[in-house]
Amino acid sequence: MTVTHNKSICLEVRGVSRSFGTKEVLRNITLQVGRHEIFGFLGPSGSGKTTLVKMIAGIDEATAGEIELLGTRLPHLPMMGRIGYMAQSDALYTELSAKENLEFFGMLFGLRGEKLYNRMRYSMELVGLSEHLKQPVASFSGGMKRRLSLAIALLHEPEVLILDEPTVGIDPVLRQSIWSELHELSRQGTTIIVTTHVMDEADKCHRLGMIREGRLIAAGTPADLKRETGSATIEEAFLYYGGARQ
Repeated sequence: MTVTHNKSICLEVRGVSRSFGTKEVLRNITLQVGRHEIFGFLGPSGSGKTTLVKMIAGIDEATAGEIELLGTRLPHLPMMGRIGYMAQSDALYTELSAKENLEFFGMLFGLRGEKLYNRMRYSMELVGLSEHLKQPVASFSGGMKRRLSLAIALLHEPEVLILDEPTVGIDPVLRQSIWSELHELSRQGTTIIVTTHVMDEADKCHRLGMIREGRLIAAGTPADLKRETGSATIEEAFLYYGGARQ
């Protein structure tokens, strides 16, 4: 179902809750993400970040409330072609090579021939895996698998890139390079939604939503969140919102 919306808004989450049986994982989340923005969800493990981004990616459904992405109410299967999603757990065929994984996922997104190979080359260069293209994924380290998952998420040039803890297990130098490229993608028009519990990564986002125990406890730019709480760091601001504002 497509509805009229503000063209400057990429994502609207309205009163969203998610329960599994009697356990409420998310409670009444409401927020907006602008187009071309890098929006980070910051919170500890178990706070509900992964559940929320799964619903934003259209692979899970809210118990209450609604989510609208690019003007379309989710879940909506055709939207999957406009989204790049990197899950927290790597969904790779370990018996295949990196190249075969890229070819398989690229063809699922309708990429063929020169277009596919150009995107494969770009994505693998970005994540620093070009030399390992023909290597079986079974021989990859955990960090290499994360990098390949990111390359796959970028293959089809998605309008919205959703990354769940994308740099876990990746060395600091490459992490810096990946974040530089995420900012370049944002400048080119990609909207990026990322989850993290790493405070220095949170500072690299244009805006943050702080999540604790399934509730959105604060949202704003890193600078605003620090200023409003009199904090020197995002970590201090998070502790303030998670404690003094309960």
